Amino acid sequence: MPEWIPVADVAACLPGTSIERVADGRMVAIANVDGTLHAIDGLCPHQGGPLGTGMLCGAILTCPWHGWQFDVVSGRHQVSPTVRQAVHEVRERNGIIEVRLAAADGPPEPLA
Repeated sequence: MPEWIPVADVAACLPGTSIERVADGRMVAIANVDGTLHAIDGLCPHQGGPLGTGMLCGAILTCPWHGWQFDVVSGRHQVSPTVRQAVHEVRERNGIIEVRLAAADGPPEPLA
């Protein structure tokens, strides 16, 4: 079962912002949508742009390189239904943001 990985202080990702962090060698974009944290793969599938440093508008995160847009809740691209970022579980624990990475081909295993 994937482990929870601490990635940032909760104060680093205030409502309406996003950040990028490395979790177990993978780039992850963390977004705070109205106080709820979300995490998706942080490398844009277009050309590897840093999604976590992009603009967050509601639940839509825009890649700063070429404008590709993803819903941070579902991971879905806003134009092409076949493009999707992996969504990771995320939680706040004792003031620290932690993520559980999804498998490369799907969501993390359910909690026991």
